[in-house]
Order: sequence, then C-alpha cells, then structure tokens
Amino acid sequence: MTPNIQLRIIIFTNMKIINYNVLGVMSGTSLDGVDLAWVQFSKEAHWEFKILKAETIPYSPEWKKKLNEGVSNSYEELEKLDEDYTKYLAKIISKFIEKHSIKELDAICSHGHTIKHEPENGFTLQIGNLPQLAQLIGVTVICDFRVQDVALEGQGAPLVPIGDELLFSEYNYCLNVGGFANISTKKDGVRVAYDICAVNTVLNYYSEKLGFEFDDSGEIAKSGSLNPDLLHQLEKLPFYSQPSPKSLGIEWVHKKVFPILKNLDENIPSILHTYCHHIASEIAKNIENKIDSKVLVTGGGAFNTFLMNLLQQKTDAKIVIPSSEIINFKEALIFGFLGVLKMREENNVLSSVTGAKHDHCAGLVYES
Repeated sequence: MTPNIQLRIIIFTNMKIINYNVLGVMSGTSLDGVDLAWVQFSKEAHWEFKILKAETIPYSPEWKKKLNEGVSNSYEELEKLDEDYTKYLAKIISKFIEKHSIKELDAICSHGHTIKHEPENGFTLQIGNLPQLAQLIGVTVICDFRVQDVALEGQGAPLVPIGDELLFSEYNYCLNVGGFANISTKKDGVRVAYDICAVNTVLNYYSEKLGFEFDDSGEIAKSGSLNPDLLHQLEKLPFYSQPSPKSLGIEWVHKKVFPILKNLDENIPSILHTYCHHIASEIAKNIENKIDSKVLVTGGGAFNTFLMNLLQQKTDAKIVIPSSEIINFKEALIFGFLGVLKMREENNVLSSVTGAKHDHCAGLVYES
C-alpha cells in the first residue's frame, strides 16, 4: 500500500458523517399540538440546517383533556397514558412520513410530552418515549432527553440552548415564548439559559373560558385594563428572585399563579391584559437594555402582537420576529439537532444551563 492511499484511508476512517436527515418531534406545555420538522443538518466549518417540511398536528379536545389532567394521574393511570400516547404519536409520525414521501431517515428525534417535571425531587416524566415507538414506525428513535440530566442533579431543562449556541449564534438572546418563556444567552463566554415565567399555559387557559383556543394577536388582552394590585402580586412570586439555573412546570402554575388570578375570573380581558404586562416586564428584566442587542423570539407567543409590542416598549434591545417556520418549529428543529449530536456521541446538554454535574450526551436510542 502506498503512503498516499494509506493516508486517505486514515483520514476517511476518522471522519464523522457530516450530513443528517432527521425528523424532530416536539409537544409543548401549551398543548397546541405535535410539532414535526423534517430537517437536513450538515457540518463543515459550522453547523447548517434546512427545514424541508414542517407541520403541527393539533390535539383533539379528548387528548388535550388527557394531557392536561395527567399531572393528577395515579402511577397505573400514567403507565396506561404513556402506552396510549406512544401509539398515538406513532400514528401521527407515520402519517407525516407517508404524506411527504420521506425516505432514509437517520432517526426520529422525539421530545415526548412532559406530564410531570419536578427536578427539585429528582424526577421528570415525558410520555411517548417507549421503545414501542421505534417498533411501530420502523425507524430508529432517539428520545427521553431530560431524565439523564435530572439524574446528574440538573434541572432537565432547558435543553434547546445547545441549538442556540451552534445554530443561532448571531443573536444576543434567544427567547422562546410558548407555554413558558425561557431565554438563552452568553455571559462571560458561557451559555446560560433558564425559564422566566408562565405564558400560554395561563393565557390559553383564560382564553378557553371565553370559548377561544387562544387570544388571537392578543386582541382580548388589548381590550382589557391594567390591574396594578394584581400586577404587584404577580411580581412578588419567589421564583423570579431565584438564581439560575431554574425551570418551571405546570405544577407551579397551578400552585402559585392561578390562586392569585382566581379572584378575578369574572373579568378575563383585564386578567389577560395585566398578565401580558407581567410577562413583558419579567422578560425585559432578563434582557440587557442595549440598542445593539438582538433578541430572536420564537414560540406561539411571538404571534401575540399585543404582548410583543409591550415587550418592545420595555426594552431598547431589538425584538426580532423571524419567519413563521422558525417561530413555530424552532424547538422541533433543535430536538432533531439533539438527536444528531447523540448520534455523533457529542455533548448535547450544557451543565452551565441545567446545573448538572457536567456537560453530557443525553437521550435513549431505540432501534426499529
């Protein structure tokens, strides 16, 4: 064997695959539905991505009810819910693959749906992450990304910041406004991220009381009036003064937020109006007030014009609303990316963000 041929073989065998074809799957706490994003990732000098097809499959009223009430289920009921949701997810994913004639997927990278998140008790549960998912679809599945981090004494959240670091580094802040608001940024060269407050878990709850799935563009909230006393009560919630890393779950909303709001149920527009002011204020406190700072906003809350206008009024930083594709599917995109990093055996969870003992490579791999 000549030296040149030998050199080429050594280089080739040490190279990692640089192109990946994956399906990212995400279900958030706002219960909008299941987000699916078919994405191609490639890496040469840096990571690049292309969303080929993306779609949100709305939950039926029955599934919304099941998932919303899951936090109160017994262990046996949760086992059954996990099995049923895994089958349900498999049908949704299989239909998406068939609809778009997707071939040769490297993996399906699925978040599942969070039912309980209690990192302070060393526990988090995302249903739909059973091995049966891979068997039913016939494609390798990478899933259950949070459990390992909690076992390493981390918050198990947020996990998206690794994507902010490697895919959206041109922004000073990446703000996701979904069921909860969370933010990701760099401080002293280190990526930090944490939850800020509840958003659509509260706004959608009160919109549904009026017969709407959500407050379209924030028009209901806009029609209400500010309740200074309510705003003051919300601002005093202890979570806001806690240092990061920190994360929120639906349990916190039920225990801490709804009890403050329940006395004003008869005036829902003013509850929504005041709560939007609260969200904007809490987010603005976590953004450096500099005119040259850029804040990328994604998640369903980016479509709430009233809320976004309030936020822009409270900060000099530039609030950037990207394409609807990025708004809707950034989390599904990044969970696809977490799966790619898992395939490459590279760290996909940052301890600076979650508080875990060290950076690590999370996720379970189920072969079909």
